[in-house]
Amino acid sequence: MKIILNQDVVNLGEEGDVVVVKDGYARNYLLPTKMAVMFNKSNQAMFASRAAAIEKRKVEKRSASASLKEKLDKVVLTLVVSAGESGKLFGSVTSSMVQDALSKQGIEIERKKIEVPTHAIKMVGNYSVRVRLYEDESADIKLVVESEAMVKARQAAEAKAAAEAAKAAAKAEAEAKAAAKAEEAAAAAEATTEANE
Repeated sequence: MKIILNQDVVNLGEEGDVVVVKDGYARNYLLPTKMAVMFNKSNQAMFASRAAAIEKRKVEKRSASASLKEKLDKVVLTLVVSAGESGKLFGSVTSSMVQDALSKQGIEIERKKIEVPTHAIKMVGNYSVRVRLYEDESADIKLVVESEAMVKARQAAEAKAAAEAAKAAAKAEAEAKAAAKAEEAAAAAEATTEANE
């Protein structure tokens, strides 16, 4: 069946494109959801009159996609999830979790545009997540998956190291004060001996 797309459809085409799809796909999905209209002379004339506006939107989408790609390529997401001692997650990292983490950083992306490798990440480690942008553009986000136990252990180690550093600094300060008092006492004793002579 020949149709004209009303909006961009992934793996099919962009707004205004004339494409041929299977009858069931068009009748059951594209036409009822208003993603496409039937190809006929009146619809073709309507899209011809909107061609300039459609092209303008395409240019805007391309420029927005390029700036978003630059931003996303610099992003490193860290997700803390519960996992066993072997590093196997209780559950998995999904595209919706990645979407939530991105939105916390102020980047809004549709969940269906986020491609998590093998559909789910099930071990702690470093991964790359692809985000589909406009046309064939895509960006890769670096994803670090850590277990809650590892994070808590690291925080405890950092706190212990900070406490030990503070303790060492306090000890050094106390030793410096004691040394200064000893010097003062020695100077006072020397001054007393000189006064007695």
